[in-house]
Amino acid sequence: MKHFFLLGCMLLFLTPFEGFTKMLPDWSKTGHRVVGAVAQKHLNRKARKAVEKILEGETLAEVSNYADAIKSDRNFARFSPWHYVNYPADQQYLDSEPSPEGDVVMGIEKCISILKNPNTGRDEALFYLKMLIHLVGDLHQPMHVGKLEDKGGNDIQVQWFGRGSNLHRVWDANLIDDYGMSYSELAESLPRWDRDKIKSVMDGSVYDWVEEVQEVTNRVYESAESGEKLSYRYRYVWWDTVEEQLLAGGLRLAAVLNEIYG
Repeated sequence: MKHFFLLGCMLLFLTPFEGFTKMLPDWSKTGHRVVGAVAQKHLNRKARKAVEKILEGETLAEVSNYADAIKSDRNFARFSPWHYVNYPADQQYLDSEPSPEGDVVMGIEKCISILKNPNTGRDEALFYLKMLIHLVGDLHQPMHVGKLEDKGGNDIQVQWFGRGSNLHRVWDANLIDDYGMSYSELAESLPRWDRDKIKSVMDGSVYDWVEEVQEVTNRVYESAESGEKLSYRYRYVWWDTVEEQLLAGGLRLAAVLNEIYG
């Protein structure tokens, strides 16, 4: 009985921690909602009506974390590789060896293809629309376009305000969550780009966007070394980049949805 009691105590403490590790959010829940909120403002009339119909009145922000929520269900395990892409920093995506399991670029392209298909049913459209909303956000989190050898920065251990973290987690969650703004506050505080800038950001394809994000990623890799202590200075230097990536992600999500439904 003593052994069973000790085993039960170990499971009680270990199981939630292991589950939390596996379900660590991407771009933080707040970040994904910001991307959704920005996109919502830039939908054209046809896209807005189509999206409202499929989502039954829910907003892009409200459903933006669906693709993370389903990670706890093994039935959706095949979609896990869609959240990121890892390829050499000195290569372009189309010149690199594709992952046989898929990646965020393939995932976005698959979602677009299914949503454009007039024979796609409502339930299938709902699923892949929610996935697309999330994946475009993931694409614009720099460490989701990382190096295979360090798992997109997950193996680069750092301190964040005295707490153990890693470079991937700093960009996934720490920078945004520790800033303390709600998603609506953060969305409203983003830079105000003029029409020409907005148009230029919304132009292009997912293949153009992944190369642009990789350029940011390469700079992020140079921003910290393993074991480094990061705090206010790091956030001050990189916060503009965080805002720019959130804004670009939202604008490009709108561009994709406008192209699909407009």
